[in-house]
Amino acid sequence: QVQLVESGGGLVQPGGSLRLSCAASGKIVSINVMAWYRQIPGKQRELVASISHGVGTDYSDSVKGRFTISRGNVEKTWYLQMNSLKPEDTAVYYCHADISTSSWGWGSPYWGQGTQVTVSS
Repeated sequence: QVQLVESGGGLVQPGGSLRLSCAASGKIVSINVMAWYRQIPGKQRELVASISHGVGTDYSDSVKGRFTISRGNVEKTWYLQMNSLKPEDTAVYYCHADISTSSWGWGSPYWGQGTQVTVSS
């Protein structure tokens, strides 16, 4: 079974920084896309940032220049470095990946359990 485990959320003041981590484990042949989403209560889950082979990185307009997605030195891990945080960044953040568990066929989507990020003074 494939699992994604997140860490790094918490409470931070406006202008502060946080780094979220995601680690994938299980029967994984390849991770095709690594991404972060967030969700505010009552709103749809939105893509924050993604990184994939052949495409590189992509960011939502609301976080460009402030957030950075990157692969970890440890295999099957990735991060979201969040700087200059604003109150409107408050949300539950989910790591997401498209993962192939065999050497043929398409990958499947997997989600982490979510971690709360609160930006408040």
